[in-house]
Amino acid sequence: MADLGFFGKVRAIHDLIKTELPVAAGICVLAGEVISGQPMSLERSFLGFAVGFFISGTAMMTNDYWDIEVDRINHPARPLPSGRISVNELKILALLFTLAGLSAAMALGLIPLLFSFLIWIIGILYNWRFKESGLLGNLMVSISVASTFILGGISVGGLYNGVLWLFGLIAFLFDLGEEIANGAMDVEGDAKRNVKSLARIRGKRFAINVSAVIFVGVISLTLLPYFFGWLSLSYLISVVVLDLGVAFSVYRLKQSRTPTEGRRYTRVLYILMVLLVLVIMIVRLFGL
Repeated sequence: MADLGFFGKVRAIHDLIKTELPVAAGICVLAGEVISGQPMSLERSFLGFAVGFFISGTAMMTNDYWDIEVDRINHPARPLPSGRISVNELKILALLFTLAGLSAAMALGLIPLLFSFLIWIIGILYNWRFKESGLLGNLMVSISVASTFILGGISVGGLYNGVLWLFGLIAFLFDLGEEIANGAMDVEGDAKRNVKSLARIRGKRFAINVSAVIFVGVISLTLLPYFFGWLSLSYLISVVVLDLGVAFSVYRLKQSRTPTEGRRYTRVLYILMVLLVLVIMIVRLFGL
């Protein structure tokens, strides 16, 4: 293995854990804390972010561990197949991230610890056994995404907040729609691994149509917080603009003719989800 130097190794670790995704998971936990409407503290916010970051980082690493043989062919530049990170280094890093994440969860309390351990288990099981199971694997990923918001509510004692659970459901369905759509874009690659995606079983067009129906449900659900009187008119105006973006992206996704074009619109959908999280956090934090 070539000597990468300190900064080369840091970059390899960054590529291994896909830093932006663990950071997003940490922000989702913070969003759950804010959405719950409970009093927050800097300490608990930091711990909540740490749980999301380290548990997600562990999932990213173990994903590359079980994908190493496939990546040797399809993604040889990734840290593990390229030799920038060794298998032993990955195992040590995964252990450290696991301990850091569960330690932060322990500091939040017993229930956050148990819930965080459940999220960790789902991530490991998905990477180890269920990634190739198709829809079941999609559901496991979506549950993990939604669970970050619920964990935020649990960490500040806001578990019984209607907005929190509704937004957890929105996050679940949004991610599920993305997962199914991405599966339709990855049919050729999934065939090499025998992934039983909805697109491979029922066809690409069927999968995209299912994804579109899910996103219609998402749009409907985003309107409920206003009509239930939970959030203000400023939320409704903001979310309607985002929903129009979702509807347009889904329409263009259905019209896409190549995987590259389709992935462009699933990426836009991801960005719109991030913006939705920011909107609800701003509305909650500043009482708009």
